[in-house]
Amino acid sequence: MAEHEDRRLFADLIWLVFLGGLAVLPPIVEIHKQLTLLAIGLFQIFENDFVRVAGKWGRDYDVFIKILLATLLVGHTGEINSSYYLIYYLPVVTAAMYFGPIQTLLWTAVASVAYSSYLYPALKENPGADVDTTELVLRNVFFFLFAIVVNRVVTEGRRREEKLAETNRRLEQAEAEARRSERLAALGQLSAGLAHELRNPLGVIKGSAEMLGKQVKSDNALATEMASNISLEVNRLNMLVSRFLDFARPSQLEKRPEDLTAIVDRALKAVHDRWPDAPVTVERQYAANLPPVPVDADLCEQVFTNLFSNAYEAAPASGGKIRVAIRNLGTDGGQSGVLAEVEDNGPGIPPELREQIFNPFFTTKKSGVGLGLSIVSKIVDDHQGWIRVSSPAAAGAQPQGALFRVFFPAEQE
Repeated sequence: MAEHEDRRLFADLIWLVFLGGLAVLPPIVEIHKQLTLLAIGLFQIFENDFVRVAGKWGRDYDVFIKILLATLLVGHTGEINSSYYLIYYLPVVTAAMYFGPIQTLLWTAVASVAYSSYLYPALKENPGADVDTTELVLRNVFFFLFAIVVNRVVTEGRRREEKLAETNRRLEQAEAEARRSERLAALGQLSAGLAHELRNPLGVIKGSAEMLGKQVKSDNALATEMASNISLEVNRLNMLVSRFLDFARPSQLEKRPEDLTAIVDRALKAVHDRWPDAPVTVERQYAANLPPVPVDADLCEQVFTNLFSNAYEAAPASGGKIRVAIRNLGTDGGQSGVLAEVEDNGPGIPPELREQIFNPFFTTKKSGVGLGLSIVSKIVDDHQGWIRVSSPAAAGAQPQGALFRVFFPAEQE
């Protein structure tokens, strides 16, 4: 910030030096010339503040005032024959930096008309005056040529800045996904070791509980119930350990070209069958002529089953809505593929939690384990795709609903 202010002060100083040089050139005794140059200098220094305060039309007012000041300067230094006609390049360049080609040409035409307007009083005072028409036309033509060249340079610079900003955005996303993948890999190794260590004592506990259940007398209801509870809890822990292993072990993908819409429909049906009475309506938006994507159908169905299950659970009691959209993304960073969107109208996910929800063992549910979205993310990563979450609410509004976007790359030729 300080460096930017220093550069601005230096530019203002250079600007004042040049205007001071113009002020000491003939005609030196013309006080109106000195005052006009002073006004031009002050306006140029406080230009940014003026445009900000002026609001929507600030840039147009900026160019118009510069045309007026340039016209005054030329009027006090020789009118149509003034050597200071070059001052019109100031509003021309300003318009070229602010606007597109059409508006730049319009403002350049206004500057050209303002300068050429001095031709009328010159001919009126001296009808027989020898006016160099060719010189006048050349000066005006160069106004337009200069405006187009500057506008093209500025437009190309903006395009490169936008491209650089987009590249930086993609790089930040890639870095975030790489960090997430590293966390998943490290926690996966930990989960695998922990799961293997837990299975042996769980097997011993379950076997002991079953033996205890057989040994106790049938009239000992308390011992029988306790042995049964031990077996049930061991089974639950075994299921949890199996999920740990599913998350930790490398996926053995059996990729085949698949129709993603068919996979999504199967997942929707499975979740609907689980909650047949849920007050949820589903809106499908499938694009036509979608290319097949090379995926493991079973693992891919698991991805959408988990996303739809979360959407059903987040549905409000007044009625849930789920929008499922599938379209051809074209290219994403040079990679073509199919994008699926799952959007619900639940309470949404706070921005500070959107990166954490894919971490293992992170959950906001009372009875959740926190592995569902971790496994989803791992499956998508194994397919060289990506998954991202956002809120479909408008900017500045309260987050409402969650929007999951899942990308699967198309088959490479």
